[in-house]
Amino acid sequence: MQLEDYFDFLAENDIRLKGTRVGIETVLHDFLYWKRSPEEIAQSYPTLTPEQVYATILYYLHNQEVMTQYLNEWQENNRKLREVQRLNPSPAALRLRQFKAEQTAMKSGA
Repeated sequence: MQLEDYFDFLAENDIRLKGTRVGIETVLHDFLYWKRSPEEIAQSYPTLTPEQVYATILYYLHNQEVMTQYLNEWQENNRKLREVQRLNPSPAALRLRQFKAEQTAMKSGA
């Protein structure tokens, strides 16, 4: 089995663990930024096996330059999406903000 056989390469910016909807960025973020062990990561995502988690980490280590760029682009895309959501909130988000403002006003007026 090749290391790449553990993954579905859906697009340049979308690599998933085969047979799951989990992107490799999820595993790598937990491992690199949260400093979680492979066993902890596997326990957190019931659709993943420890073998898949280790394969993801090994794939990262073998392709560190490319994968670092992949993760940086993923983080930048998430930042942009959060900004779009902040500037264009959904009707549900607007209702929640209004509710929160009303609750705060009631508490400060009491």
